[in-house]
Amino acid sequence: MSPVGPSVGGVTEAPARDRAIHALSPLVVVAIVVTVLAWASAFIVIRGVGPYLGGGELALGRLLVGSVLLALLLIGRKWVRPTAREWLLIVVYGAAWFGAYNVTLNIAEHTLDAGTTSMIVNIGPILIALGAGIFLGEGVPKWLAIGASVAFGGVVLIGLGNGISGLGNVAGILWSLGAAVTYTIGVLCQKHLLRRIPSTQITWMGCVVGTVACLPFASGLIDQIQSAPLGAVLGVIYLGAIPTSLAFTTWGYALSKLPAGQLGVTTYAVPAIVIVLGLIFFGEVPTLFAIAGGVICLVGVALSRRRSSPRPAIAAAASEAGTAVVPDDSQNLSQ
Repeated sequence: MSPVGPSVGGVTEAPARDRAIHALSPLVVVAIVVTVLAWASAFIVIRGVGPYLGGGELALGRLLVGSVLLALLLIGRKWVRPTAREWLLIVVYGAAWFGAYNVTLNIAEHTLDAGTTSMIVNIGPILIALGAGIFLGEGVPKWLAIGASVAFGGVVLIGLGNGISGLGNVAGILWSLGAAVTYTIGVLCQKHLLRRIPSTQITWMGCVVGTVACLPFASGLIDQIQSAPLGAVLGVIYLGAIPTSLAFTTWGYALSKLPAGQLGVTTYAVPAIVIVLGLIFFGEVPTLFAIAGGVICLVGVALSRRRSSPRPAIAAAASEAGTAVVPDDSQNLSQ
């Protein structure tokens, strides 16, 4: 890439990049590290708690804890009243991302190792870009189509590596894809909501909606918690407190300081960390085919993002002009 990028409103890529690098203060670095480690750890904890709680029950327990802790972050903050259309988007956002996503992810890890699951879910950014292109009129650029095709090939390779004839593994792959799809739906709704409503308020409301959507699992949660070991109960609390409450907060802080594209690249480290943690705690190692497929998925995600290179310059130009720029959360791979 040329050291001086295209000019946007008299501002070139190089100054924008310098500003982004300058924004990497110690607090921003800590926020990024905490977010990535928290989301990576979620895959491991879900895998460990899975034998004791069902997918829906675990999701409800996690969201109950998350809703309470996120509510504490709203104390003293300004409340923005949603419009009727925003309420609809909030319901879809919460039911899809916090509700359906957590349930499908939990079920997926009943049959797939944590590393393989994280690699499949990590195609989320491509699905989000495709959804924005098709449903939001943003178009489908050439590199996005190429990246999507490459990532799909990676998912197929993961399936082959896990024994495509094995019903349990195929079901796990399908559940992982379902998690990526429901996450995509949630983020597309969130992109609209962030234009007017603070991210902390949106996150809490979405978590509450997801909790309500998972209430049919309440009786099962009560029964399973009573018979589950203390470690499983602590795992549920951890998922609600760290990957849900803390990680969403640190992600939002980092996103307010850096371009979304630059910050989104950091989430590519999640599958690698999950694989290492899975080996340490469970002795699980994805098959070579699955690892190769995961790498291909990441390559597809990287290829699909080639169209976003001018965005830092645009953001910088808007910032200098005093225009409010809403961060693009399409790279957010919250777990």
